[in-house]
Amino acid sequence: MKTSWLFLLLALVLAGCAQQPPVSRGQDSDRMEAASPRARIHTELAAQYYMQRQYSVALQEVREAIQSDAAYAPAYNILGLVHAALLEDKEAEANFRRSIELAPQYSEAHNNYGYFLCSRQRRAEAMQHFELAWKNPLYATPERALANAGHCALKNGDLAEAEGYARRALIRVDNQPQALVTLAEIQYRRGNIAAARTVFQQLEAQGNLDPSALWLAVKLERRAGNRVAEANYGFQLRRNYPDSQEAAWLLNGEYDMPGGKQ
Repeated sequence: MKTSWLFLLLALVLAGCAQQPPVSRGQDSDRMEAASPRARIHTELAAQYYMQRQYSVALQEVREAIQSDAAYAPAYNILGLVHAALLEDKEAEANFRRSIELAPQYSEAHNNYGYFLCSRQRRAEAMQHFELAWKNPLYATPERALANAGHCALKNGDLAEAEGYARRALIRVDNQPQALVTLAEIQYRRGNIAAARTVFQQLEAQGNLDPSALWLAVKLERRAGNRVAEANYGFQLRRNYPDSQEAAWLLNGEYDMPGGKQ
């Protein structure tokens, strides 16, 4: 299996989920390409199990990868993602940092570590890693780091900054999902419901709505008074992502929570 396939499988995070690019060419990626095939295969398997939320199996696979090649940076990146999903923050951070230590120009690790830091209210540090990711001229998909930076700024309530990052991401890829969610959320918070729904329709046309997108849809339809549509999106959120924070907000009627501001 090619190393590039691994990064097409990874989700953000998170996120943000949810698509990872091929490894960027350069000294670090050449080193990763030279890793043992066993390490690459087990890391790819770990990535698949992580996406399926089978975290215990993912941990087994990634530990096999590290046993085969203790210097394989992508394995530590996946290990960081798994520990983050398990809310094992100390272990998650240690593994993201180890991945970056082994491959300082590894933009995927910077992007994922940035998303982790933002989710733990460490925005300033997160932005530094997003910037390191998108400024790498060899990074295949800098729009993902830009979109995540916009999401992070939005969580902090900086609508203008969030919009700037989101639009920069959309200049590169005009249907970047996280950037579209951010723009639609910004319009929603500004009270521009029609504009928010227009952006959301562009996102929905791509399918596979993540929890943040479905939660936004619930809020939009609720604000518009479309109770049937609101219930439909709510059902999708509960069915597809029952363990998400957004599903918890929905079940508790907490529409004014962060990410759910009216």
